Amino acid sequence: MLKRLKTLYKNQIVPELIKKFGYTNTEQVPKLVKISINRGLGEGSKNAQELKVSTNEIAMISGQLPASNQARKSIAGFKLRQGMLVGSSVTLRSGAMYMFLLKLIHFVLPRVRDFRGISPNGFDGKGNFNFGLKDQLAFPEISYDEVVQLDGFDISIVTTAKTDEEALFLLKSFGFPFKTI
Repeated sequence: MLKRLKTLYKNQIVPELIKKFGYTNTEQVPKLVKISINRGLGEGSKNAQELKVSTNEIAMISGQLPASNQARKSIAGFKLRQGMLVGSSVTLRSGAMYMFLLKLIHFVLPRVRDFRGISPNGFDGKGNFNFGLKDQLAFPEISYDEVVQLDGFDISIVTTAKTDEEALFLLKSFGFPFKTI
């Protein structure tokens, strides 16, 4: 499957991008750099068990052990102290990134309840795309019986595209289901 996705990129997507945007060199063609998966715990930061469950869920979904994120400074209004664990994140590159993208496009997003496509408003102006999933049950690795609390994920897809239009065309070429506006 992974080789098929890479050959799809080399044999179909690169020529389409060159034709559409008029690149003179194949190194100018946008490509995927990394995918970051992030989950903030909020109130769950006070519960060590919830942090452990969240870390295990991200590890099952991504295939990598996530890093724990600590609070950078204390905020009294949120009862947050510097150094407290507030979330976890993982960054996927190369083979793991393509495998996660394949799973996300073909298995996870179709399982999302009332899914009508992802809004293309998540681009940041520099060719990167950010979106969130509301619950983890769309991933086939997560069992409904093991879920303590429904928590979502923030997913960031980083590309080498210079504009949002190039990045949108790149992700659509991979089969990303964007909503038509």
